[in-house]
Amino acid sequence: MSGPDRRRAVKAGERDTPRVERDGAVWRIRSLAAARQVLRARDATTQAGFTAEAIPKGYLRHHPILVSDGPLHDEQRSKVARFFAPKVVEERYAEQAAACADRLLADARATGFCRLDDLALLYTVEVTAEVVGLTHAPVPAMARRLVSFFNQPPVDLTRPDFGRTRAMWARAAVNALVPIGRFYLADVRPAIRSRRRQRQRDVISHLLDEGYGDADILVECVTYGTAGMVTTREFIVMCAWHLLQHPRLLERYLVAGQPERFAILNEVIRLEPVVGHLYRRATGPIEVTDGGQAWTIPAGDLVDLCIRPANADPEAVGEDPLDLCPARPLPSGVNAAALSFGDGAHRCPGQPLALLETDLLLTRLLALRPRITAEPALAWDNLIEGYQLRGFTLAFPAGDPDHGSPSLPSASTDVQSPSSRA
Repeated sequence: MSGPDRRRAVKAGERDTPRVERDGAVWRIRSLAAARQVLRARDATTQAGFTAEAIPKGYLRHHPILVSDGPLHDEQRSKVARFFAPKVVEERYAEQAAACADRLLADARATGFCRLDDLALLYTVEVTAEVVGLTHAPVPAMARRLVSFFNQPPVDLTRPDFGRTRAMWARAAVNALVPIGRFYLADVRPAIRSRRRQRQRDVISHLLDEGYGDADILVECVTYGTAGMVTTREFIVMCAWHLLQHPRLLERYLVAGQPERFAILNEVIRLEPVVGHLYRRATGPIEVTDGGQAWTIPAGDLVDLCIRPANADPEAVGEDPLDLCPARPLPSGVNAAALSFGDGAHRCPGQPLALLETDLLLTRLLALRPRITAEPALAWDNLIEGYQLRGFTLAFPAGDPDHGSPSLPSASTDVQSPSSRA
């Protein structure tokens, strides 16, 4: 199903061409094929996004998974993969996520309205906390601590000084260290102490088995917590925005089986990637080809992979790339979400979890037939190069909350209910 939908998240001044561009020591790649070549040049690049190059080396026994590379990264990824495999995600987390969605929506319906971005924050934090093992503090309080990490001054990863003055770096340090300290004391340390006494089926228990100390575990919890909360929160709000403004697609979503619903969600995030830029530092020459042309990216240069134009590359995703078309044919090897979850060694392992938790919430929310009373305001967070949607307000039909409610899907509608839970 194609439609007239176009992107909501359009950043002013962001260009769609040329497909491969060099600006001094910075390369901008807007071709999907060329971007995949860079992301798969595993022995010739290192992580340069998320201010990875500003993180001091040598203070941690274990390099954080988000910014590690090479064999170390491969080993870390293989060991945490079991937490994010599709079957594990469905069997282990579906019931808890569905219960959380039902509880939050019951409260919203009783009130008569909700701000979806606030509801999605609480939902994604609770689901992510279950996966990571951060289960010792009230979710609203932990959510506030996680959100406070992003009160940061602007950053430009293409500049040697990241575009910050000394005063801005000092403010960034204070704005990061104070929330991290609170997060450690209130959320991480109690979880570590509990898992030291008795292991659970979660990431913190795995890290303890791997010999991680408190500081190492804190960094990984920040990584998993903020990634699981920030990106999936925006994903949920963006999907709801598109579906509520696209009646035919909404009706299809509500009657479709899980595979078709997942196809719709993947197409939304292809069109609206939450993280719009990925950065890699070339550590050796990288050969890039596109449209019969070839370039050699020299060692030391920074590569800016522009995900929004790459995901709308007509040579990769076909004609009308800005239409929302879940049945869109894609070349072999290209993910249904294109590059929205990355590619290569640093491909995000959380895609199955993001899809499942988004689907479990949206099937319930949209079955209530909410009405948009305030469109979300679009803003940008240049630390993660992502969009923010705030103030998206929905009203629910009036009525007796105990009678006449729509039939809401259970957690086992499309997945097996787990026989036991940790």
